[in-house]
Amino acid sequence: MTKPFSVAIDGPSGAGKSTIAKLLAKELGFIYVDTGALYRAIGYEVLNRGGKPNDPDFVEDMLPRINIELKYIDDIQCVLINGKDVTEFIRTPEVSMAASSVSAIPAVRSFLFDLQRETAQKNDVIMDGRDIGTVVLPGANIKIFLTASVQDRARRRYEELNLKGVGTTYSNVLDDMAKRDYNDSNRAAAPLKAAEDSIIVDTTGNTLEQSVEIIKEIIQKARNN
Repeated sequence: MTKPFSVAIDGPSGAGKSTIAKLLAKELGFIYVDTGALYRAIGYEVLNRGGKPNDPDFVEDMLPRINIELKYIDDIQCVLINGKDVTEFIRTPEVSMAASSVSAIPAVRSFLFDLQRETAQKNDVIMDGRDIGTVVLPGANIKIFLTASVQDRARRRYEELNLKGVGTTYSNVLDDMAKRDYNDSNRAAAPLKAAEDSIIVDTTGNTLEQSVEIIKEIIQKARNN
């Protein structure tokens, strides 16, 4: 039996990890695991329950009472909490900041760790996040660190939010993204950083198609060796 092939894609918020990983998984026939959505789901649920995302006691107390699932519904990956589809609620700036806060809590990372690893042990996967190559899948066949300038990432996120009708400004998105970069890079638990053996891919100024093609070539070359 062929051993599953795993691709880890890490990088800062707004680098295009999820969009690129989804497209690549579909083209290559891999399972896509959106780890960012898992943390966003926990951040969303904390806010939904009236808690503070940076309150470890509240968050840890909540974890045993929630069940998070990734399911494909009509070919779209959806996030469910206790059976409720929360996919459309987890991409707001407020939930982004909440996700950054809860991801710094070791109990949250432990809670999601087994789900992520078990999926990779059974399937060919593309998994994106902030510590996939360094912590979750240190033995991944390919590790990509996807990045872009903070201005370029903020522009993309601003345009994405506008299309969804979320009222905000580019300035606010840029400020939030810079804060999240700092929080993610300086947290004690699994900070954002490139694995030593990762391939750095800077997508600043690229079209989506160009970025997808660059990473697709890297993966195909590794699979053929």
